[in-house]
Formats: sequence, C-alpha cells, structure tokens
Amino acid sequence: MSEKTSEIAQLLGPTVESLGLELLGVEYLPAPGGATVRLYIDVPVADGEASRTVTIEDCEAVSREVSAQLDVADPISGNYTLEVSSPGLDRPLFAPSHFARFAGQQAKVALKLPQDGRRRLQGTILRVDDAVVTFDLDGTEFVVATDNIERARLVPDWDAMGLAPSKNSPSRGKPGKANKHPSNKPAAGEPHAE
Repeated sequence: MSEKTSEIAQLLGPTVESLGLELLGVEYLPAPGGATVRLYIDVPVADGEASRTVTIEDCEAVSREVSAQLDVADPISGNYTLEVSSPGLDRPLFAPSHFARFAGQQAKVALKLPQDGRRRLQGTILRVDDAVVTFDLDGTEFVVATDNIERARLVPDWDAMGLAPSKNSPSRGKPGKANKHPSNKPAAGEPHAE
C-alpha cells in the first residue's frame, strides 16, 4: 500500500464505519489530468447479516460523506474522481485478514518484486501466518510476504455458482480458438530453440 493510499484509508475509515460499513481498501491511481480514488466498502462480517450486501444507497451515502471530508482535509492535490464500490465477485484482497477469511479459495496475485522468477500467480489461499500468505500453486506451496503483494483478487468459482458456460456452449471449442488455461509456471523458463 502506498503512503498516499494509506493516508486516505486512515482519513476515511472512521467515516465509513460511522455509516455501519467497512472500508475494505483504497486504490489511488494518479494520472495526467486527474487521479482516481476508488474505495471498496462492505458490510462488516461481525454483523452476522449473511444476506445483506452493499447497496447503491450505501455507495451513495459513503460517497457524499467522504467527498465532503476529502474537500475539507484536501489530501489529494489536483483533480480527482471518487468512486465507491462494493467488492464484487472478484473481491480485492488488501489485508492479511482478507486472505485468512477466504482461505481455500483461488486468488490472482501481482507481486511488487519478482519472486522465484514470477511477478504474477494464481493459486489457492492455504493459510496466513504473521505477514506471509501461503498459496497452493499446482500442488506446490508458494509463500509470499504480504508487503510484496501489489494487487490481489479472488477468482470467482463460476462452476460452483452455476454460471459457467456449458460444455455444449457455442463459444467452447470453436475451430481457430485456442482454449487457454492459466499456468503457474514462471514466464522466464529455460531458453529453447524454436
């Protein structure tokens, strides 16, 4: 998490909590002409309301409150766009507690610094110990320090949700279309002759 992202999260967290919601994380994306500040909010797990999800009204309420707070505190120089979002099916994971909550599920991860020849990986979250997350990558354990994780998102299990395309779907197996399967092998392998 960048210093600016951390500053924004610390500033806005209590405001989001005062609305009965949880600030999962913040993305700060500077760009020429104006930055984007994206807040991910959720219903706190402790509420026990398994059926309650973030509504458009929740996003609007958070947007109103934090927008006023950002105007007063002014932590962002220049123009910016504020976006408030629910985590969605491909939920972003920001903190070790997020990884622990979703142990047993698949995640896509981008690393800040290469580790064992890779910058990206996709695997099952096995466990979280202190400041490290252990993933299962095709039967091999891969341990990553949480401070080396740039971005992480859950990978929705479309089959379990009943939303996967059927085997008879016209988009599957068409001639000329390669069926790509993600691999957890490092991109930089042994050199080979073509």
